[in-house]
Amino acid sequence: MRCPKCTSIADKVIDSRIARDGNNTRRRRECLECGNRYTTSETLVRDSMVVVKRDGRQEPFDRDKLFRAVRAACHKRPIDNEQMTMLIEDVLDAVEALYDNQVPTSAIGEHVMQRLRKTDQVAYVRFASVYKEFRDVSEFVDEISNLSPHDQPATVKAKK
Repeated sequence: MRCPKCTSIADKVIDSRIARDGNNTRRRRECLECGNRYTTSETLVRDSMVVVKRDGRQEPFDRDKLFRAVRAACHKRPIDNEQMTMLIEDVLDAVEALYDNQVPTSAIGEHVMQRLRKTDQVAYVRFASVYKEFRDVSEFVDEISNLSPHDQPATVKAKK
């Protein structure tokens, strides 16, 4: 790792900690040239996953694209970035357990919807409306009517 202050590659790791989600490692480092201390983050790279689109096209998995979709669904909802990151990690773990390196978009979308349905019903309906390509209001109404009271998170039930 290069020191951000003097660009030396000579450093030592002072402390390592695994992040709460278990998929990142935070390392505190000290430059052996200038003594500057800095923090780095190490993340598992899922570079071999290929997403198979509905029309059969294939493209490399893009974690940022999935995060943007989930963040858009969760906009102005009581869901923080850490919860969204953990949701995405859960989805990726699930699809990697079911598929080798080619994962259909339908599998990713279904797993995201399952988790959003348990987390926040508004975010679930937002994500489902894009994923399922709702064409009119009746499709929204049908999806909402399929939500049952026991699907609601505990925080929502307590407010009633």
